[in-house]
Amino acid sequence: MADLEKVSINLGPVDLGQIDLLVDQGYYNNRTDFIRIAIKSQLDSHSSVIKELKEKKYFVVGVLEFSREKLEEAERDGLLLDINLIGGLIVANDITIDLARKTFGKVRVFGIIRAPEEVKTYLRSLHSRS
Repeated sequence: MADLEKVSINLGPVDLGQIDLLVDQGYYNNRTDFIRIAIKSQLDSHSSVIKELKEKKYFVVGVLEFSREKLEEAERDGLLLDINLIGGLIVANDITIDLARKTFGKVRVFGIIRAPEEVKTYLRSLHSRS
């Protein structure tokens, strides 16, 4: 549970009331339980589309972590990293914006990016350009 991300949503009073009624009647433990199950159900119903996109667009599913050493090695080797990821991209806190610019090419992350704020902003801008 430590790798969970908090998501906030706005619901109308009728939808929220219906959820509360189901919780009150014992169908769900709480609102969060209902929402998590509803999201999982929708993801399951679209699983074939997600599978096709992962295969066709060459997405990696999971968590990618980059340390300073790994990015400095990529820089020495003249590599520009192109990343298509569903999950989490974790960039070490000691990565500078300069090193990020020298090592990341195209970056598309559907999920989370954990990185120093300036690096995170830069990586997100690479997604919008790809």
